[in-house]
Amino acid sequence: MKSLNFTHPIIFHIPHASRIIPIDVRPSLMLSDSELNHELTKMTDAYTDDLFAPDLNIPRVVFPISRLVVDPERFLDDDLEIMAARGMGVIYSRTSDGMPLRLRPTVEAREKLIDRYYRPHHQALEACASTCLRQLGRCLLIDCHSFPSEPLPYEDDQDSHRPDICIGTDDFHTPKWIENEIIRIFNRLGFCTEVNRPFSGSIVPMKFYQIEPRVMSIMVEINRKLYLEEKSGKKHGGFEALKNKLGSAISRIKVIAVQ
Repeated sequence: MKSLNFTHPIIFHIPHASRIIPIDVRPSLMLSDSELNHELTKMTDAYTDDLFAPDLNIPRVVFPISRLVVDPERFLDDDLEIMAARGMGVIYSRTSDGMPLRLRPTVEAREKLIDRYYRPHHQALEACASTCLRQLGRCLLIDCHSFPSEPLPYEDDQDSHRPDICIGTDDFHTPKWIENEIIRIFNRLGFCTEVNRPFSGSIVPMKFYQIEPRVMSIMVEINRKLYLEEKSGKKHGGFEALKNKLGSAISRIKVIAVQ
């Protein structure tokens, strides 16, 4: 990662925007090309790397490949990862509707994928947070996601009435004042906002997890109906308006983050 000079203590983490399946990984996936395209459309947080735009001068750590290869938001230890029981731990063996995605990889194959993709990503996130902490004395990670307007079969929350914005929090790393201010910002922009619904939590580098309160974290999940034709995975006419509103929200978050 290039040398960073932080002006605001904010980092965007964008883990699920990519549809890329490396060519040497593709044979291990049991889906046909059309099935894989359909699964990617359902499981990718499409265009979140565009919505949380680089022109805001905020450092971003973006996972370069699809979560169907390795999911950087899962714990490495399956005993700690609740989704592992559904075949959706750090390396998925099941699709979003519970069908086989790949055979369980050997220990060697699993470690190869983790060494190739997971660990470098988390090292980059940790380094970015460490630099921000060193320069400004605090850090706010914004974990950037989107979610389908109708729940997928694997999801815990099957309520079809979903908010525009889901704010995910961590008991240790999300100060209540940050949570309240960010909710207020999105509500003032006209969004329906809920906390930890339909998804919960927010990522923190393991070096700081439950140890360093100056590393704060909050998840922002956007309902895809606001910007996406969900069946095709293409942007619809509301994309630019949403992007502009999100830019306004981030500008306000930048102000409160330095208070």
